[in-house]
Amino acid sequence: MDSIRWAVLGAGRFGSIHARAMQDMPGVELVALCTRNPQHQQQAARDFPGVEVMAHADQLLTRDDVDTVTIATHWQDHRDLALQALAAGKNVLLEKPLAPSKSECLEVLAAASSAEGVFMVGHVCRFDPRVSLAQQAILSGRIGKVLSMSAKRNLPVNAPLRLDKISPLLGDGVHDADLMMWFTGNAPTRVYGRQLHSRKTRFPEAGWAILEFGDQAIGVIETHWGLPANVSTLIDARMEVVGTEGKLEINCSQTGLELLDADGARMQDTSYWPVQHGQVGGALRSELDYFAECVRRQHAPEVVTPVEAARAVIVMEAAEASAAQGQPVELNWPLS
Repeated sequence: MDSIRWAVLGAGRFGSIHARAMQDMPGVELVALCTRNPQHQQQAARDFPGVEVMAHADQLLTRDDVDTVTIATHWQDHRDLALQALAAGKNVLLEKPLAPSKSECLEVLAAASSAEGVFMVGHVCRFDPRVSLAQQAILSGRIGKVLSMSAKRNLPVNAPLRLDKISPLLGDGVHDADLMMWFTGNAPTRVYGRQLHSRKTRFPEAGWAILEFGDQAIGVIETHWGLPANVSTLIDARMEVVGTEGKLEINCSQTGLELLDADGARMQDTSYWPVQHGQVGGALRSELDYFAECVRRQHAPEVVTPVEAARAVIVMEAAEASAAQGQPVELNWPLS
């Protein structure tokens, strides 16, 4: 494949970040963006001159000059669009979460297993060097056998923007559930969840999950999207992993660059998708480069597999079910 002709479904904030990153990737041509939102259509036309902007996914997915698509739409649309894109023979990078439920995840997995194109779910944290180096240290035995993991991934309050779209557990807790399974090489057998819903929003503003990995290890996940609006951190994300012979801590809250201006002090992104010398870099660019290479080789991605992405959704779905029922939820594996 000489050049990857890539299009983006979804031209909101994150879809636009994907598109900006693609523009600077060697051997990649950004062909089109698709969004139903008229305001996003207008903004995309201004931000990406010369790139076609369209309103309907069907119109994009039937194009012969598009071989690869990123799906960065509302998460409730992930299943339908992924199935359409896979059926159309496209290579598909689907933003997390894979789908809203276990049953929908399994539908996408079944379609991807027989599809012509390469399929990957975008779990960007696996491409963060702080996280991947931690995983390497754990797998090499440097801290012994993992016993406990404690993670938080908290955000400043912006309830109307986030909490009417997705819950903190499925929006952010899915990252830490995925990482805990990545670090241990196992899936939890039981999940206990709690949620706090004090705001007039569609979804609770906070969620907690306890993951029991049989009698081998335990993980605790905190997601709270109610930090004070003027807090300096972009995201208060940390994880501590304790083993039989040591421990490690991943600190994504301190980015290494804090800017104080008239609006107050705020950390600047230096890791996930920073713009440096006019180009989007960081973990997202690493993820896109990796997927592009998988497409060129027509090789199934190994850094994160579709089954692993599905498991993370299933664990968080179980945590939310547990919170609603007030009791733990048992999980049966392997995924089938």
